[in-house]
Amino acid sequence: MSWSDRLSRFGLVFALVLPALGCLKPMYSGVEGVALQNELAAIAIDPIPERTGHYLGNELRFLLNGTGSEVKPKYRLQITLRERVQASLVDSSSQRASAGSIIIDADYKLVPLQGGTPIAKGVAFTFASYDRSSQRFANIRAARDAEIRDARTLAEQIKTRLAADLAR
Repeated sequence: MSWSDRLSRFGLVFALVLPALGCLKPMYSGVEGVALQNELAAIAIDPIPERTGHYLGNELRFLLNGTGSEVKPKYRLQITLRERVQASLVDSSSQRASAGSIIIDADYKLVPLQGGTPIAKGVAFTFASYDRSSQRFANIRAARDAEIRDARTLAEQIKTRLAADLAR
């Protein structure tokens, strides 16, 4: 293929894509972005039970209102977690698990503070793997680190989905 053919193909692709570039805009830019960040900061998070729920709640509070400013809540975020542990690798000689995975599903629902129909709802899913050894306390700490990684990932997923729903 000659350079002139490549250049003409590039020009054709560029000509087709150019009109679509005006349709895309960053979610957090401009006046609309500031309004969206204020809406995200106005979300109150209902208490989430268990240790992983504590980690997830803290991560969401930071992601939704990282400034720490007091904002009057407009919305309530309700989250239900389902967590399970799965042994992903088993050592054939000792018949013990050498790696595990913590899998978490989070059902979330964003409702107005006064109640009513949900503004946003969905399910976020994540898993984190960790190595297991013959040391019990090392296994406990590795599993807890995997829970913390899961909570961070879930918080980012939920925040992005909420922002997309509130931006509409």
